[in-house]
Amino acid sequence: MALQEERADVNITGQRADESRVQPDGARHIPYDDLRGWVDEARKLGEIREVKGLSWQEDIGTVAELLMHDEHAPCAIFEDIPGSLRGSRVLVNFFGGRRRNMTLGFPVEFTKVELSEAYRSHYMADLRLIPPKFVSTGPVLENVMTGAAIDVLKFPTPKWHAPDGGRYIGTGSFNVTRDPEENWVNCGTYRVMIHDKTSLGFYISPGKHGRIHRDKWAARNEPMPVVVVCGADPLTFLVSSSEVPYGICEYDIVGGIRGTPVEVIKGPVTGLPFPAKSEIVIEGFYRPGNHRAEGPFGEWTGYYGSDIRDEPVLDIKAIYYRNNPILLGCPPQRPPEEQARYRAVIRSALLREELAKAGIPDVTAVWAHEVGGSRLLLGVAIKQRYAGHAKQAGHVACQCHAGAYAGRYVVVVDDDIDVSDLEELMWAVCTRSDPATSIDIVTNAWSTPLDPRIEPERRERGDFTNSRAVVDACRPWYWRDKFPMVNMPTLEARRAARQRFGYLLK
Repeated sequence: MALQEERADVNITGQRADESRVQPDGARHIPYDDLRGWVDEARKLGEIREVKGLSWQEDIGTVAELLMHDEHAPCAIFEDIPGSLRGSRVLVNFFGGRRRNMTLGFPVEFTKVELSEAYRSHYMADLRLIPPKFVSTGPVLENVMTGAAIDVLKFPTPKWHAPDGGRYIGTGSFNVTRDPEENWVNCGTYRVMIHDKTSLGFYISPGKHGRIHRDKWAARNEPMPVVVVCGADPLTFLVSSSEVPYGICEYDIVGGIRGTPVEVIKGPVTGLPFPAKSEIVIEGFYRPGNHRAEGPFGEWTGYYGSDIRDEPVLDIKAIYYRNNPILLGCPPQRPPEEQARYRAVIRSALLREELAKAGIPDVTAVWAHEVGGSRLLLGVAIKQRYAGHAKQAGHVACQCHAGAYAGRYVVVVDDDIDVSDLEELMWAVCTRSDPATSIDIVTNAWSTPLDPRIEPERRERGDFTNSRAVVDACRPWYWRDKFPMVNMPTLEARRAARQRFGYLLK
């Protein structure tokens, strides 16, 4: 499905969408359409802190690590950064506190599971795709660097982790690419390292849509146009970092969620669309065979999963930026941290939706646990309906699109378990599963070079697969009625008790 200016609005089943569609019942309107509007809303919640004078060399990365491990910590905007473009800023830790729910347009009192379910039911179950609207200009064109003026080092890109191989401008960013054969546009979140004033290195894991595009351009031996968007609005960033069906453009999904098209500018150099209200946009080309050493970089697993390797180089042809630009930083840390938090909400919604589309009945809750970077540990709660139901749900969860990449463990539990509560999930594993009979192993599954558990020998030969454990932690079907009764109230009763007496816990 190509991104075209004239294409009709459709939903994922191919039906036409109503252009006048408003947000679904029960959901608030997304209260911002760029990063600055988001900052205004977060400031209303009292969750913005301005910090002046810290260095990009060490200070900002240190503070980011401190903030991003605390889900109640405020968002920080770093200003007056020595040695950087005057007025330029760095923003970190956007997805936490009450601003987490605001970012997705829902009431601040929703729990994380309620937020994920609201996102699924309001935005995904009947998602409309509204293509972007092309405009001739926008705030991102307030300043332009071309030719000898190009200098990406002017921006306050931090050294996020001390052992990193360079400064990574691409953490809270996304890359825009186009399929050279099928002509559809992808927006994907991939790490981007600064080599020098005019060139960047970008790593994309095998199997990702941007990597498929890159491989196609390389097979044609043609330069691949690339746009790097640094500082889009948080909703667009979240969608670009989530699993989206092949052939569908993330701009279309964001438009469908908002009920109005994303305004984009056709890149003067590459022809690729980028949001008109972005903070910083970089245009350039990757020439097949043009590689340089990239990395290492502390990744979402909490490890330096890949060492220094030759990776593609993006030759910068133009940089556009707003006055006083804001660089959105979202560096991965050891989970659980900010990246795991936002991916958990979105990925849990995606996973539950894919289980429903696969025909798995009575899935009552799904959670992609933050401690596993929202990938390595998936919990699925079901109301058991037949023998084999738990195994069916677990195997589909570990191999559907939202759960297949770099997974490790899937735990299926009964619906009396709060699947988002790690202690409850492990209690079910410890008391309702039998190691000899309750665990299925799936081998040769899709993983990544960032997986720290891949042996050096397999890594050297390019074997980036792993195994999965599907754990049936439900009451055994054939004697479930004889299983011992639990000595605690029902899940519903516990929720009601928290609503009535939760003030005693504070």
